[in-house]
Amino acid sequence: MVEESVLNVGKFHNVVKLVAFSPFKSAQSALENMNAVSEGVLHEDLRLLLETHLPAKKKKVLLGVADAKIGAAILEELGYQCQTGGVVAEILRGIRLHFHALVKGLTAQSASKAQLGLGHSYSRAKVKFNVNRVDNMIIQSISLLDQLDKDINTFSMRVREWYGYHFPELIKIVSENYTYCRLAKFIGNRKELSEESLEGLEEIVMDGAKAQAILEASRSSMGMDISPIDLINIESFSSRVISLSEYRKGLQEYLRSKMSQVAPSLSALIGEVVGARLISHAGSLTNLAKYPASTVQILGAEKALFRALKTRGNTPKYGLIFHSTFIGRAAAKNKGRISRYLANKCTIASRIDCFSEVPTSVFGDKLREQVEERLAFYETGEPPRKNLEVMKEAMVEANEVVAEVKKKQEKKEKKKKKREKRRLEALAAAAEEMENSVLETEENETEPKKKKKKKKQQLEAASEPEENGLEEEALPKKKRKLSGETVQLDKKKKKKAKELEED
Repeated sequence: MVEESVLNVGKFHNVVKLVAFSPFKSAQSALENMNAVSEGVLHEDLRLLLETHLPAKKKKVLLGVADAKIGAAILEELGYQCQTGGVVAEILRGIRLHFHALVKGLTAQSASKAQLGLGHSYSRAKVKFNVNRVDNMIIQSISLLDQLDKDINTFSMRVREWYGYHFPELIKIVSENYTYCRLAKFIGNRKELSEESLEGLEEIVMDGAKAQAILEASRSSMGMDISPIDLINIESFSSRVISLSEYRKGLQEYLRSKMSQVAPSLSALIGEVVGARLISHAGSLTNLAKYPASTVQILGAEKALFRALKTRGNTPKYGLIFHSTFIGRAAAKNKGRISRYLANKCTIASRIDCFSEVPTSVFGDKLREQVEERLAFYETGEPPRKNLEVMKEAMVEANEVVAEVKKKQEKKEKKKKKREKRRLEALAAAAEEMENSVLETEENETEPKKKKKKKKQQLEAASEPEENGLEEEALPKKKRKLSGETVQLDKKKKKKAKELEED
């Protein structure tokens, strides 16, 4: 029955009537209201709507709310009793379904478009993050680094086996994989090795005695002969392994720079690689910051923990933090203690990195000093400083660092503004020059037209025949006047002659 009354528009109108409706002023205000509802905060727009249209007697009103958080906020701030779930959920479902019918001038199509747009903007706002503090890049780079370590190790063993048939003595002289691959590529056929190639060997090995030993071993080697084609394949494979090793170095530098941006305190305390492994295992820096110290301590040793719980054996003392230098330096009886203390400091460092506005390694350095002092305390019995003292010092130094960073940012902003101002001035000047050039071209175009008109007038005046068959000559103005006077005198003389004849 409830479902039928909700789906049918006529029945639903009998149950629900629209009392008040307040549309959002803009897309930005809609997004702000939506964010406030998702966080369980009472927005000013919602407060105004409720205070305006709900009755003053608060005890008689029961307000149906979809979200329990916003209901609690309304009850706390305005004092109206709120109900969630049950019939309220069904009524709200019906309101959403027939919303375009309840509000005049709103169509189903425009309502769906508005909902879609708001949904996109809300998702975008939630997904937005600071580009400089992305821990996803750290997770990917540490995973790739671990994979590269495995692959380089496997490939190096393959090169050793392959080239060992030809020059088996080289494995005993050079143990490092990267150096061995470089030597295999440089030497090639051991029979061609001579005194001239000693300098090249020294450059690779960085040791004159080793280079000499390689040269002597090549002369009295027990290895088999090798064909040129096999040698080419070995050299090309060695060059691939070398390039992978070099890429790994570059990736490690990238990881260091990224860790100094994202988690400077954690990397200063426990190292970039171990810190990155902790972040990767937790899933993100935020997740790591949420973990208690006891979880961080055994992070990476989950299998051992559950096995110990199942068999009722001893639980593991450390997980990924075992790779830290502190635990290696501690005595066997103190390893558990120092791992617990280190996990505690790692949790503090990760929380500082996650929630601080300006990333700084000051806290990480101070926490590292504390761990060093605790190690010394276990060995010598020297009492360490109290945590309160250390943190006060760290706060003072951190404030100084933050002030410097802000100054730098302000300087950068000023420089940007100056550059922008110069750019705008340059654009304005260029626009003025363009306008002036256009005006000049227009004037130049009008001047020849005027000259052409004058020339035309002169030509027309010259081509027109004057009275009595006389043609105007190209004379100066004075001469023209004289010629005009002579013509007039001639006319007078003719008139006088006619008059005398008539008499």
